[in-house]
Amino acid sequence: MVRLRGTRRGRVRPNRRRSARGRTRGRGRHPRRNRVSSEHELSRSEHELALGSDNAPQPESEPVETIVHVLRHGEVHNPKGILYGRLPGFSLSVTGRAQAAAVARALADHDIALVIASPLQRAQETAEPIAAEHKLLVRTDENLIEAGNTFEGLRVSVGDGALRKPRHWWKLRDPFTPSWGEPYLQIAHRMLAAVNKARVEAAGREAVLVSHQLPVWTLRRFLQGQRLWHDPRSRQCSLASLTSLVYQGDTLVDIVYSEPAGGSDPAVHGA
Repeated sequence: MVRLRGTRRGRVRPNRRRSARGRTRGRGRHPRRNRVSSEHELSRSEHELALGSDNAPQPESEPVETIVHVLRHGEVHNPKGILYGRLPGFSLSVTGRAQAAAVARALADHDIALVIASPLQRAQETAEPIAAEHKLLVRTDENLIEAGNTFEGLRVSVGDGALRKPRHWWKLRDPFTPSWGEPYLQIAHRMLAAVNKARVEAAGREAVLVSHQLPVWTLRRFLQGQRLWHDPRSRQCSLASLTSLVYQGDTLVDIVYSEPAGGSDPAVHGA
């Protein structure tokens, strides 16, 4: 079951507590495991002595909760407003560094076990303050990289740039695959591979994966069972936003979106 919660600006997903009545929400540093009282332990021990350990009822173990936060990088210094894609040399702007620091503060009291980033500079720089807060090293996963795009290095804003030139129109022939870049399904599969790898390694704790807008949004639509082609203006994936995937064991049970650094316009290129 996948349940998408509403947008939370300036907040990160609250942690969960469990009670005898089922799942409830509460505040805390990270998901808490149930603790059996000493009174209960004594009662169970006496019961085992009376019946014999072979006959004692065995408690069912609950699937462990793991959270994988998929983070979009912060704002990039891009004065020419080009679609930089996988080009090297694009670092965070002053605002972008402040956004990365805001996310690090929001996650400071979380039980972060891993910080993994796309190999591109803007993702690595976004990951650094989070890793430093938890005394971790930033690791790199190629599966988190930006989507390939044939318009890379060009201006693609509506009304100016490459889209006004007829020689580029053939690239737009298929918006469903799409014809101008890496297939959506390929993006979804590689992003899910990165998530699953981190989920297994961080079992029972939390992981942060730093990626890019289109890969993050494509992953979310894939997990929600939605068609992958879409209007880019409709993406709910602001700069330095968190798309948090909550797992019980191997099962995805919740997707929570939050903006600890504030919102941004998804239609603005070069951000």
